[in-house]
Amino acid sequence: MPDSEQDAFDFLLRRRSRPAKTLTGPGPDRAALMPMLTAAARTPDHGKLEPWRFIVLEEAALRRMTSIIRSTGERLGKDAADIEKATHVYTTSPLCVAVIEVQKDSPKIPAIEQTYSAGAVCLALLNAALASGWGANWLSGWFSHDRAFMSEALGLAAHERIAGLIHIGTETSTPPERPRPDLEAITSWVSE
Repeated sequence: MPDSEQDAFDFLLRRRSRPAKTLTGPGPDRAALMPMLTAAARTPDHGKLEPWRFIVLEEAALRRMTSIIRSTGERLGKDAADIEKATHVYTTSPLCVAVIEVQKDSPKIPAIEQTYSAGAVCLALLNAALASGWGANWLSGWFSHDRAFMSEALGLAAHERIAGLIHIGTETSTPPERPRPDLEAITSWVSE
């Protein structure tokens, strides 16, 4: 394996999301973010539908979202602790990319494959940010599944939804390693 491919493989073996609560500014500027978005857009996409798009939320937009998350939580009957936990990261994060799943009518490509592609974009963007030296985390949260929140906070249409919220910034601490899956327990081998 060429050294560059080995380096990429080694990165994948040791990659680790950084908790969003440990991220601070600065975040990447537009020039630094565009190659990450480019890498994310190279995800598997059966039928070349591009069933996703990006909304880049900079600091002022993130702060605005905290009030929308709060009002959504109150409307949904969430307790104060849940609301505080959900809003905290939006008060400290320097940048977040909302990956939006955009379902497209297709006689050949099922909706679930479009959902998978949007999820693949989230992981590709997360890995691109980490490989670029930024701290990054893929979040969602109870509010991100609420249709009224999607409409008010991000202006999403009825055929769109949030696939993931990728926070990108400067990490303040390296997280400890966590337990990983037992591959022997979750892998089956079929030879016939």
